[in-house]
Amino acid sequence: MTRFSPRTAPLRRAGGLAATALLLAAGPLTVAAAAPARAADPVFTLGGPAETALHPYAEGGGAPKRSTAGITVTNPADEGYEGEFTLTFDLTGVAGVADVAFDPGPGVECETKGTRSAVCTGDTLAPGLSTVTGLLLGAAKGSEQGASGTIRVTGEARSATSTPLAAPFTPFTTRVTVGGPDLVMRKLPFDHEPTPGQKQQAPITFANRGSRDADGVVLTLRYSRGLDIPQRYSNCAYTTDETWTTARCSVEGAFEAGATYTLAAPLTLEATTRAYRDLFAYGIQEAGTVPREASAARSERGSGTVLRAVPLTKALAARGVDLEPGDNEQEAEFRTANTADFMAYGDEASGAAGATVTARLGFHNDGPAWIGRIRSGGSVAAVDFTVPQGATVTSAPKGCRGVTAEGAYREDRKTPAPRYLCPAPTAVRDGGGLDLSFGLRIDKALIGAAGRVTVRGPGLQEAGLPFDPKPGNNTARVVLNGQSGGGPSPSPAPPAEGGPGAGSGRTPSAAPGTSGTGAPGTTGRGGGSLASTGSPAAMTASVTAIAALTTGLALFAAARRRRKA
Repeated sequence: MTRFSPRTAPLRRAGGLAATALLLAAGPLTVAAAAPARAADPVFTLGGPAETALHPYAEGGGAPKRSTAGITVTNPADEGYEGEFTLTFDLTGVAGVADVAFDPGPGVECETKGTRSAVCTGDTLAPGLSTVTGLLLGAAKGSEQGASGTIRVTGEARSATSTPLAAPFTPFTTRVTVGGPDLVMRKLPFDHEPTPGQKQQAPITFANRGSRDADGVVLTLRYSRGLDIPQRYSNCAYTTDETWTTARCSVEGAFEAGATYTLAAPLTLEATTRAYRDLFAYGIQEAGTVPREASAARSERGSGTVLRAVPLTKALAARGVDLEPGDNEQEAEFRTANTADFMAYGDEASGAAGATVTARLGFHNDGPAWIGRIRSGGSVAAVDFTVPQGATVTSAPKGCRGVTAEGAYREDRKTPAPRYLCPAPTAVRDGGGLDLSFGLRIDKALIGAAGRVTVRGPGLQEAGLPFDPKPGNNTARVVLNGQSGGGPSPSPAPPAEGGPGAGSGRTPSAAPGTSGTGAPGTTGRGGGSLASTGSPAAMTASVTAIAALTTGLALFAAARRRRKA
């Protein structure tokens, strides 16, 4: 920033006007110097499976069995890319190993050029990850078991505003191998409507229907919060988060093609006291093919016995080869008869007109069940907040949507709304909930102005919570300037209208975020959950007065120096 001295200006014009003029003159130069250059075209990342196994060539004739490998492109930009792009496939590495055909995605055309190369073209790339084309791979006639080769993919693009780029795509290489094991997980006959505390045996059973043996396997067990497997094996690594427990068990040995295996002792799957809607997934893969996840660094080893698999049937000659990875895992869904008590909580505050306070509100899950929509990924509930009369929302939590006082859709998303709908997460664990913070400006100080807080179904048409046995505590209040609170109040304010649960007038004293009475602009509870930021008019006047005093003192001191000179 350029510095200026009062001595550079005429004595009669010393002060703020000259300095302001100089800053205005220099401003555009400073901004132009700091302006960023035009963003470069994005660099796209090609991807797909690291390796794909092929069904061996059927010498007896018949339709060949094909494997599919999806070739993807990641566009790092927030918007779609408009412009021509070309992907080139070098197939020389799989000559005599695999026959390649294409299944292009929407807006993409692919053309093979002999057996050595192919080209796919398109004119749009959506933001994020998308599949450009699928590779349909079959073993070539005369190929042998274990034969392998690679396919290399490169790309270039021409945007609407630039010349062709030399390498806008990072290249990608995938390996193709003829033959391999095919581990198939057998589906278990569970009771899918257990009661809390019920235990079921899970005799995990799998087969190798491939064309070669598997050198060791990894059994993956993944179960949601309402389920548990009490056994903790020493050859399993366990990772637990808010929703899932994942166990990856490394089982050594040669698992022969054509043979079926089961665990030496069945697992025990328990529906805990917090079970409601839960999933259990169990899958099998060959050792060395399971990608390492970031969560593996936080896993813990079990301290029990070693989990082992034993043959259930002997190996037979490989027939009807099925190398489909989609049958490596099975999944069971459980619907447990249980309940969860969602308790709403509100807050209180006092303040004069013009003060801004923070209202903390939401709900708490008093259990016993956890609630999750882990399959659909939708919200399990929502907090419906009607703003107190005489107040305006100055800040709302991210994700909350303003609606009309009647709860209808509101196109205007910029100005404050009289009512807000805030979705809860996909899963709410027992003891968890949703905590929200709203900024409220008191436009008119009214005694006992009350807003309504209701925990309800996720949509405006889904008012009830079918799992909640106590709907009476689903509503609370946010009260401004209660009878014992501070701040002037010309007249009492009636309760807000249009919100659900009218007439409850409930603010749970034990719920987090509630408060008693206190000084104006604060709450009576320790920490002040509704803190006032003061009157904006008073703060502006104070700042203006200080600035004027500082400027006057500076000009007076300069004048005295000039007189002395």
